[in-house]
Amino acid sequence: MTLAYWIFAALLAVFYLYAGGKKATQSREQLQPMMGWVDRVPMPLVRTIGVLEILGAAGLLLPPLTGIAPWLAVAAAVGLVLIQVGGIVVHLSRGEARQIGLNIVLLVAAAVTAWLATTWV
Repeated sequence: MTLAYWIFAALLAVFYLYAGGKKATQSREQLQPMMGWVDRVPMPLVRTIGVLEILGAAGLLLPPLTGIAPWLAVAAAVGLVLIQVGGIVVHLSRGEARQIGLNIVLLVAAAVTAWLATTWV
């Protein structure tokens, strides 16, 4: 179970560090081709989502690695699940039902990661 946790956590952390970093640092025009939804969302909210994704990635890795408050890994994974629920809601509200595949995969991966983290926390 520990190995499975680290595989899921590492993959999610890489994804969220990349995606969150882009949201936290790039302009609306730079994000637009990859994330069409940024045209209707205020940039402070986009930046907040990016920072939350970065914090979620750190929360998946740092607490278990340091042994300090390892329950934060569960909280980080649950937070990432909630981010994807929000992403699905945004896509569905924009009539983009075909674009929620990645959101669903990330939601399931984060939920599995949360469950795996509870097995050793």
